[in-house]
Amino acid sequence: MSDNAKKTQTPRPTGGHGHGPGSGPGLVEKPNNFFGTFMRLMRYMSDRWFGMIMVLVFAITAVVFQIRTPKILGRATTEIYKGIMTGVAHQKAGIPMSHYPINFEKVFQIIVVVLVMYLASALFNFLQQYIMTRISQRTVYKLRREFKGKMRLVPIKYYDTHNNGDIMSRAVNDMDNIASTLQQSLTQAITSLVTFIGTLWMMLTISWQLTLIALVTIPLSLVVVGIVAPKSQRYFGQQQKSLGLINNQVEENYSGHEVVKSFNKEDDAIKDFETQNETYYKAAWKAQFISGIIMPLMMFLNNIGYVFVAIIGGIDVANGKVSLGNIQAFLQYTQQFSQPISQMANLLNTIQSTVASAERVFEVLDEEEMKQTKSELPAETDSDNLISLQHVQFGYTDDALLMKDYNLDVKRGQQVAIVGPTGAGKTTIINLLERFYDIKGGSIRLNGTDTRDLKREDLRSHFAMVLQDTWLFTGTIYDNLKYGREDATEDEIYTAAKAAHVDDFVRKLPDGYNTILNEEASNISQGQRQLLTIARAFVADPEILILDEATSSVDTRTEVHIQHAMERLLKNRTSFVVAHRLSTIQGADNIIVMNHGSVVETGTHEQLMAQNGFYADLYNSQFSGNINLD
Repeated sequence: MSDNAKKTQTPRPTGGHGHGPGSGPGLVEKPNNFFGTFMRLMRYMSDRWFGMIMVLVFAITAVVFQIRTPKILGRATTEIYKGIMTGVAHQKAGIPMSHYPINFEKVFQIIVVVLVMYLASALFNFLQQYIMTRISQRTVYKLRREFKGKMRLVPIKYYDTHNNGDIMSRAVNDMDNIASTLQQSLTQAITSLVTFIGTLWMMLTISWQLTLIALVTIPLSLVVVGIVAPKSQRYFGQQQKSLGLINNQVEENYSGHEVVKSFNKEDDAIKDFETQNETYYKAAWKAQFISGIIMPLMMFLNNIGYVFVAIIGGIDVANGKVSLGNIQAFLQYTQQFSQPISQMANLLNTIQSTVASAERVFEVLDEEEMKQTKSELPAETDSDNLISLQHVQFGYTDDALLMKDYNLDVKRGQQVAIVGPTGAGKTTIINLLERFYDIKGGSIRLNGTDTRDLKREDLRSHFAMVLQDTWLFTGTIYDNLKYGREDATEDEIYTAAKAAHVDDFVRKLPDGYNTILNEEASNISQGQRQLLTIARAFVADPEILILDEATSSVDTRTEVHIQHAMERLLKNRTSFVVAHRLSTIQGADNIIVMNHGSVVETGTHEQLMAQNGFYADLYNSQFSGNINLD
């Protein structure tokens, strides 16, 4: 709605979470209640516990097969080594032989077993990933459905006090972050933990002394992770925040490119973009560089342990304490040993950011819903008023009432005009009529019944709106017209289109009524868009019509068509007209005059001019040219 007083009363916060439409999924802030939010997220998967158990079993089985293979493969190395050493001994003893006495059959059997185990591991990994993908997507599907349902139930005030970009970020980016983590990170956490425990166990079965040497690198690895990872996370947060600001800036520049060009602000826009892009580059470079340090440092520490294990293990093989195959397997375990540590460190950051995303989603789900409070006032059966405002008290905040004792009676077929300077709060009355906001005191009645005793859907079915800011969705012109009443017939839609001067220009389009309007309906003119909204109101055939003067941005000929269509639409219909040009509402049955968000005068044109008050000043000033209310 244009000229909305509520925005002066309840300004939108500019801080928020720093998320625009394309910003990151909640990495900027840490979760306030990690375990509480995490457990709440897990409860969304509570109806899929059997699948979760299967994922756990498959993941553990896959890891067990994976970590068992190096030791089994080491037996093949041991067999080959034994054969070679036996052959060397025979040569030294002068025993003739045509080849080394290696048991290739046993080696082949070992290799077959190893291949089978690798295949089994891959199969179980595939199964657990398949099941986890379905679980994660169904869980986020459930979250998205609840989120969408919640957005229907939150009061209009929520939309007025939250940035659209932030709401979109919660509905899209945060949801995607949750889905990605549920699908990959949870199973990776399980496999990392099982790999760590299993690898440690296998190392102990080979040599506890060598295991102690390998364990020396763990404290050093934890120090690296503990120091580097938090810094990396902080810079990733800055990176995502900068990315969100860039996306907002690009979206703003592209959506308003005509204005930017008309004021020759392209260079300024590019300069602002380069500044923001440089900020993003610095944050992203630091984030990627520091996070990239972790793996080389972990590999360096692991290689140190690897060298010591190789030296001491070689000595043990020479002394006959450990077989060569076991040392080969142990060296493989040493290389595998540090991977779960670094993976779990990265997972902690990922899970933390995901819980922050879940927290942002749950904040919306926990928002207070529109109250279905009853007025407990008896219905008036003897009133001939269609709409009645009785002793209404209202303010967008409790400490600043805009209406303290306002009364207005509207009979069927009457026209009520709402006038005032720009920013006076002319849409406040409309917000109350449609129960976008509830009154603080008094009563608003429709056909004698307090509107609080009606369902909002039932109440709004009596109204249709034609606003100055045209809104048409992406789809065909026919579907946009039918939006006002889904059960409308083709004849009713075509009749409405003709009454609104729409039929003629639509049939001249290549696809006629099947013409698809783009995202902003920019493939038709502003005047044509406005005529379509009037035709949509014709199709809806409402009992009460709300009009926001819609001719301020169209040419004179189109304005005549619009005025003619609006006159047809208003005929024998109760209406509320938000007027900018006072000359258009002199014949209104009642004129509500607003200033600074409050109602200052009410009456007919003649009554208000006779009072020689604020309305008279507006009227005289507008026609003298000193004040332009548009």
